[in-house]
Amino acid sequence: MQTRLLQYFLALEREGHFARAAAACHVSQPTLSAGISALEAQLGKRLIQRNRRYAGLTEEGRAILPWAQQLVAAADNLMQAAAVAKGPLQGELRLGAIPAAMPAVGPLVEALLERHPGLNISVRALTSRQIERELTAFELDAGLTYLDFEPPSHMLAAPLYVERYMLVAARGVLDEKRPPDWEDVAALPLCLLHQGMQNRRILDARLGERGLALRPVVTADSYVALFALVRQGRLCSIVPDSHAMLLDGLDWVRTFALPDAEEGSRIGVIVSDRAPLGPLAQAVLTVARDISGRSEAV
Repeated sequence: MQTRLLQYFLALEREGHFARAAAACHVSQPTLSAGISALEAQLGKRLIQRNRRYAGLTEEGRAILPWAQQLVAAADNLMQAAAVAKGPLQGELRLGAIPAAMPAVGPLVEALLERHPGLNISVRALTSRQIERELTAFELDAGLTYLDFEPPSHMLAAPLYVERYMLVAARGVLDEKRPPDWEDVAALPLCLLHQGMQNRRILDARLGERGLALRPVVTADSYVALFALVRQGRLCSIVPDSHAMLLDGLDWVRTFALPDAEEGSRIGVIVSDRAPLGPLAQAVLTVARDISGRSEAV
């Protein structure tokens, strides 16, 4: 069985459309359709539901999906292992990062490229649940996410830093002489991430422990959107300190440290706990552990 046929099958399941799957595989649509038909002939089972267009997987298609994912990933890792035995690590490294951790992407990617200059790195903004799901499905090599709240299962982890909260407001909106406490914050007109984002769920859980609840006026899935809303002067927001530092030097905004009764939230790199570990996943994990070790030494 050719892994190329399995790649066609996986692309179609992922894209949900024959033309998009063919484009993702860099082949024509007839070539992709013929390849999937050949795979069905080899297995003696119909894998795809067709009604003039893609209509999902059959029961047999769903049954082979995780095995197809493993076979394609194993073939890719086999090629990588052979290539790096006597040469530099090359290829595309697929990294998913939660929005809260995006500022950490820069140092991590820089360290990876310094050690492995032949890599091409693809970074995608994903939720923590999407990262875990795509790692399990072999669609990512590594993720950058929270490690403790709703901890990912069957993963190897390397912590990078601890996140803390900052209040962000336009200049002149708050009394800058008195540091705000959480009761003050809960009473403010706020714009926050929506509850589908893990950062927001952690924030709500911590405020709930204090008997407080946040009722934002506006919710969004982007820190850029939150900053744009804050700049208008009506709303305040709560963001990670890593994002607040990106605002340093801007004259329209003020940031305020918030009291932390907790130890903060650890953010780090995760990869699927598999043996053997693929060369790309191993490279990210090793670099992340080196960064973490240097931080602890300081």
